[in-house]
Amino acid sequence: MEGSNAQGSNSKKTPYDAASTHYTVLAPTSTGQERVYCLARGACNGKVLTCPRQCAQRKPKKNKKVKGCFFDCSSKWRKPNCNGYGSLCYDPRFVGGDGVMFYFHGAKDGNFAIVSDKNLHINAHFIGTRPQGRTRDYTWVQALAVMFDTHTLVLAAKRVSQWDDNFDALIVRWDGDVVNIPTDGEAEWRTNLEEREVIVERTEETNGVKVTVAGLVELNVKVRAIGEHENKVHNYQLPADDAFAHLETQFKFTGLTNLAEGVLGQTYRPDYVSPVKRGVAMPMMGGEDKYQTPSLYSPLCNHCRFKGTAGLSSN
Repeated sequence: MEGSNAQGSNSKKTPYDAASTHYTVLAPTSTGQERVYCLARGACNGKVLTCPRQCAQRKPKKNKKVKGCFFDCSSKWRKPNCNGYGSLCYDPRFVGGDGVMFYFHGAKDGNFAIVSDKNLHINAHFIGTRPQGRTRDYTWVQALAVMFDTHTLVLAAKRVSQWDDNFDALIVRWDGDVVNIPTDGEAEWRTNLEEREVIVERTEETNGVKVTVAGLVELNVKVRAIGEHENKVHNYQLPADDAFAHLETQFKFTGLTNLAEGVLGQTYRPDYVSPVKRGVAMPMMGGEDKYQTPSLYSPLCNHCRFKGTAGLSSN
């Protein structure tokens, strides 16, 4: 818990900095451990944090010899780590459960099973473009459908002509209905089902959420667009009226079986050996024929394993 007190800095604070030190100092414990009451919105709001015994004070007098305690009240401002396990970003670039990076391009307007297991199924909808002279589509993931039990949670990026960080381009749907995620207070939406709890909490003012489906999966999701510089560097030749807003996502699975399927799901199998070519700039993963689904909401594909009923009524 070492760190410096951000309140004493003259540098411009980021939203994360402001949230991390947004607290009221309470009286210390009987053992001298300092405490604070978190005021930052989100999961830490209203929580009391206590320094551990080994660094009981925020600003110890003998600070060169004694470790200081740093309180962090920020439960938010998390972003997907596009180089971490279970990530899905860019022109779809994955990092599997085995740590191996690969690309899976799918197809423009196609839908593919990212994960398919007994109790969980996740589809991705691909958007894309094919510039003149190219032999394949440039593609990005525009939407995800998370299916479990009898329910479907959809996260999607709105189509926007010009990108604005202050505009919320994220759409959330629960069983077909649009869900409004508050921007104040707890800044979250939740539902307690008989089977499990589902939480969608904002991680940024706009375009970022963390999704928790208890006992199955956590997702950190961010909406971003293709910028002018990126468009030129990669020669995407994107039309002027479409910023190609898409999702960057990192998954953390808690209930996959050893027989999981899907473009990403298969990489979590204990017996899985990646077929992609190592040491090349863009190691490609095939499997479009195995994992293509009829729609974003369908859990059906040649190798899909989902046993729930979510999505079936939408086919």
